[in-house]
Amino acid sequence: MALARERGIALEARDFVDAPAHVIEPADGRLGVLMVGMGAVASTFVAGVELVRRGNARPFGSLTQMGTIRIGKRTEKRAPLISDFVPLVALDRIVFGGWDPIPDNAYQAAVRCGVLDRHEHIEPVAGELAELVPMPAVFDRRYVRRLDGANVKDGRNKRELTEALRKDIRDFRDAHACDRLVMIWCASTEIFLQEGPAHADIESLERAMEADDPSIPPSMLYAYAALMEGVPFINGAPNLTVDTPALTALANDRGVPICGKDFKSGQTLVKTVIAPMLKARMLGLRGWYSTNILGNRDGEVLDDPDSFRTKEESKLGVLEHILQPDVYPSCTATFTTR
Repeated sequence: MALARERGIALEARDFVDAPAHVIEPADGRLGVLMVGMGAVASTFVAGVELVRRGNARPFGSLTQMGTIRIGKRTEKRAPLISDFVPLVALDRIVFGGWDPIPDNAYQAAVRCGVLDRHEHIEPVAGELAELVPMPAVFDRRYVRRLDGANVKDGRNKRELTEALRKDIRDFRDAHACDRLVMIWCASTEIFLQEGPAHADIESLERAMEADDPSIPPSMLYAYAALMEGVPFINGAPNLTVDTPALTALANDRGVPICGKDFKSGQTLVKTVIAPMLKARMLGLRGWYSTNILGNRDGEVLDDPDSFRTKEESKLGVLEHILQPDVYPSCTATFTTR
């Protein structure tokens, strides 16, 4: 520092930080994408990827495939596609797998769900979809009361079921020669659960699994299995799942990424766009009423009040965080989600 002063060199904050090197490995080999739940969300996702791989569609909605990243100054006008700049696996190196209590393959699920046009989007990739058959799932109707299925694992307790999931992960990796895996929760919203003693640390969680503790839902078993196998876990529902000290600590200890709290691609996304504008201009609200237009299993599941509460807590939490009704009570009123 003294030498810098003598020479008139201006120091910045970063000059006082010794940042460790962060090495990003090349995305070589094959990536396995394991989906928990193979209904409307998963079958639409897989069909879309297959269509893009064939050149029959463009990857709309995919940040990595359609988005760009700025390099250098704006005046340099260097903005390559993210997929060309970041080491990401090519779409033709992705292989899909997953679990579902309903034994339909991805083709049957896509046709039944009706999200995609059957002749334009499903039939051109019918072969690939039909080959995707779900593995028996860890499923318990106590957590998703409006669904049932015969394609379900048996086990003495939740710990044994988790070990069966770990075996599925290892077998899938070997069968498809995958270099890396990622797991995505695409299944239904579980009943509302709050953090408790069983979630305090990994030892408590494992004891709870052995004891079949009702505070440990299937989503936690999948997340635990993924983390123990070194597989990143993405939570596409507002379930408690990895938002617990036990699983967060496990992810940190093993250096495995976790992320997600619902996909938030529908009305919640719209709320996060509109609400900041209303807040910034201090435009008063008498209320916010929103309705989910749901089909397929999602609508059936959220017809149960306890599953709906999980969704409701997440959606209302977004508005409360943005609008701060406790700080600006005169500008906000009530929020209702249906």
